[in-house]
Parts: sequence; structure tokens; C-alpha cells
Amino acid sequence: MKQKRALVFEDYSCMGRCSLTVALPILSALGIETIGFPTAVLSNHTSGFKSWTFTDLTNEILPSVEKWKDYNHHFDAIYTGYLGNGQVAIVQKAISLLKDKDTLLFVDPAMADSGKLYPGFNEAHIEEMKELVKAADLIVPNLSEAALLTHRPYEPEKSNKAYFASLLKDLLEIGAKKALITGVKGKKEEIGMYYLAQGDKNVSSYSGKALPGKFHGAGDIFASAFLGLLLNGIPFDESLQIAGNFVKEAIKDTLGCDAKEVSYGLRFELALPYLIKKLEKNQ
Repeated sequence: MKQKRALVFEDYSCMGRCSLTVALPILSALGIETIGFPTAVLSNHTSGFKSWTFTDLTNEILPSVEKWKDYNHHFDAIYTGYLGNGQVAIVQKAISLLKDKDTLLFVDPAMADSGKLYPGFNEAHIEEMKELVKAADLIVPNLSEAALLTHRPYEPEKSNKAYFASLLKDLLEIGAKKALITGVKGKKEEIGMYYLAQGDKNVSSYSGKALPGKFHGAGDIFASAFLGLLLNGIPFDESLQIAGNFVKEAIKDTLGCDAKEVSYGLRFELALPYLIKKLEKNQ
């Protein structure tokens, strides 16, 4: 069987579990040849640490992509995560050079949380991200990002399907073929996801018991596992459930750690055997 190949554009934090630091090992563990392009290199992630170094690699993106274009590489998926100011349009151009009709464009529009943009981002960044979302096959925003992309108020207290049906339809009107809103806090200490594809009449959802705490990089871990499972031919709903449970297993392995250990992010490495076994069982 031909091995699948994925290209990931996002930053690389040398210490701490997020972005490329988790995408590379998770996708590789699922048998995907993973090419990671670090849009920036940081000494450590920016949540839980007081300071960090930052090396911007924006100017390296297109020269590398043009070199790959010379070799006519095929990518089964292109995955974009956190992109800094001025990088979205450049990555979009890179995608236009590399994507063919069989390439899945998987976009995590990582730019906000708790209803607010990450520091340094503004309205212009949202509009640039909408252009990337427009071309995507699948987008996985959290509720904050979904609200910003659709210019709707952030309303975390709403958890009914009618509200998410309306929000998802607005997301699909931007142009994405399928949209999945992650990390939705529901009633009875549940956390869930809502999703809709172009042409679908009804919104689908997945939910489970929420575990205590907030952990840096959980969304990156979920997205990487979800994409890897999809590329292995696992059906959408099953991939969603396995990836969600994988994050839960990582949370369980992190609960009880001291604050310093938790600041590094979820100990997903200890949950990789769970993910691999689920893949093997479902193939």
C-alpha cells in the first residue's frame, strides 16, 4: 500500500507540546510521511512560560515550496495550524503551488480562544484567514474562531443544535466543504463538537464527559490525530471519536502532574499506544 504524505505549515516550539511539536510525532505514529515546515521557531511555547525566543521563517516558505515544486511531489493532505501576521497569504500561495485535485486541505484557523484573538492579531488577520478557509476541504475552528470568522458574537452559553446549525451554515458560506467546531462546553459537564458538510441537511455532533483542567496544545493534538486517522481511510465519525478519546487519554496521563509539568502541555506520548491500537482495530 502506498504511504500517505502530509505537509504541515505551523510554528515549531522546541519545548512544550503544541503545533509542529505534536503534529510530527502523531502523524508519523499513524503511518503518515510527514513533512513539517516551521513557519517560525520558538525556544518554547508561549503559554505557561514567562519568556521565549522567536525566529521568523516567513521568507523561507516560498523558496522551499518552489524547490519542492521542481520535484513534482504529491501531498495527500496539506494541514495549516497557527500562522503569524503576514504568513496566511504566503502559505495560501504555497498551497496553490503544491495542491492538486486529490490533496485534502485541512485548516485549523488557530487565532483565538475564550472569545478573543491571540495577542498581535487584528481584524486584517481574520479576513486573511477567511481566504484560506474559503479554499479548505475541512476546517476545525473552536467556538471563538468560528464566531470571529462569521462576525458573530461569541456565545459560549449556547449549546443547542439550532444555534450550531446556524453558525456552521455561516462558516460553510465562506467556502469550506466541511466545518467542525471543536471544544464546545455543553451541559452536565460535557464537551463536544458539531459538524456539517456542504449539502447536508442536519448537523451532527459528538460529545463526552469533560475532564477537569485546561491544557495547552489539546486542539493541536486532536487535529493531528483526526487528520492522520482520516488519511488512513477511517470514516469521519469514527476518526472524530477516536481522536477525541485520544485527547482524553492524554489528559488522564497529565492529571495529577505538578504545575510545572502541566505547563509543558498534554503528555500525549504516553497515549500513543492507545491511538495506534485503535487504528489497527479499525483498518
